[in-house]
Amino acid sequence: PPTPEEVLADDPDELRTAVGLSHAKVRYLRSLAEHVLDGSLDLEHLDELPDEEVIAELVAVKGIGLWSAQIFLIVHLQRPDVLPVGDLGIRKAIMNLYGLPELPSPAQATEIGEAWRPYRTLASLFLWRSLHASPM
Repeated sequence: PPTPEEVLADDPDELRTAVGLSHAKVRYLRSLAEHVLDGSLDLEHLDELPDEEVIAELVAVKGIGLWSAQIFLIVHLQRPDVLPVGDLGIRKAIMNLYGLPELPSPAQATEIGEAWRPYRTLASLFLWRSLHASPM
């Protein structure tokens, strides 16, 4: 992956067309690089923080929302207990798994997911996978 310095050195339009990002996403990516370079976001120490603090640090950067921060926790920091209930796929899979008549709200999905603590990340991975499973 490119360094923050490389992201900022690249021409935004070239970055946009080469990677296929929108103008807004290029601005957010550049903002993230600036936060890392100016020290207001220290990616190296995030693994030392509790999940809620990591999320707070990340969402302070314009363009990074709760879902992106939760995916960072799952993929990069490999945290074991993350259930991104704002993810439509997670909620669809919960609806299918429990035979619910309609899509659960994020609050309902959170309540259902309490039974999966402290391994909600694993549950999330199984839920996403269930959406792509072939019937036997």
